[in-house]
Amino acid sequence: MKRIVVLIAAAALTLTACGGNEAATGSPSCPNGEVRFGIEPYEDPAKLTPAYEVLTGALRRELNCPVKLQVVQDYSAEVLAMQNGKLELAQFGPLGFVFASRRAGAEPVASFGDAQGKLTSYQAGIWVPKDSPVQSLADLRGKSLALSEPGSTSGDALPRAALAKVGLDKSALKLDYAGGHPEALLALTNGKVDAAEINTQQLATASAAGTFDASRFRQVWASDPIPNDPITVAGSTTPEFKAAVRKALLNLTPAEVAAVGKFLDVDPAGPLVAVDKSTYQPLFDLADTLGLSEGDV
Repeated sequence: MKRIVVLIAAAALTLTACGGNEAATGSPSCPNGEVRFGIEPYEDPAKLTPAYEVLTGALRRELNCPVKLQVVQDYSAEVLAMQNGKLELAQFGPLGFVFASRRAGAEPVASFGDAQGKLTSYQAGIWVPKDSPVQSLADLRGKSLALSEPGSTSGDALPRAALAKVGLDKSALKLDYAGGHPEALLALTNGKVDAAEINTQQLATASAAGTFDASRFRQVWASDPIPNDPITVAGSTTPEFKAAVRKALLNLTPAEVAAVGKFLDVDPAGPLVAVDKSTYQPLFDLADTLGLSEGDV
């Protein structure tokens, strides 16, 4: 009799477990049994992955659904992945979001707040060695400039827009796409270029890691503040899923987003804050002013 009772109890536990999985899979927050969250490697993926696993782990709890982190190759690959239904969620750079919105229907949900709960921002910058004769953007004529990669807000579009304002186009200087923000910084510190874009996020990360000594360099240009990266949801998902994602993201604690926030120069971190398309309207305007299209990402 005891053996029968044990077997019945085991069977009941198995059925309960299966029922719980089916309920989660069929729920608005877990319609396909898994949520795929994409990021572009704006920093060394080996450093980004542990930080984002804290965030996605917390998101898994809130959604009651497995959340799989996917580090894609670049901006273009991330946009394409969402367009092709391979990502339900993705964090884009502000300009990357413009193209993801137009091409993949990405909808911004949340971004990174400070300790007071206000949306944070960052700035693009161009730096030169301290003893460089370059004092302004105009002095870059005929010089070499390392940018991060095509489609980057701070590492491509904003520096090129600033150069255009002083009459410098691509033919007036040597532009070198280094492959990322860390690579552009290294190109400068290793003496490979005359100048490089270094945004405030990369500046903070590299300074903290001891890989950049700002006293040996000078900043000759800085952009206006840029609203921080949005976490977006695919427009093709259901309204119920979008609502569940919004609630989940805004319910994460500062501690659960702090590791990612440090890469974005958000320290101390606050909770994620709600954003919408209008938050990033200046980036839509920038893309139109420069005549940028999806092919530029």
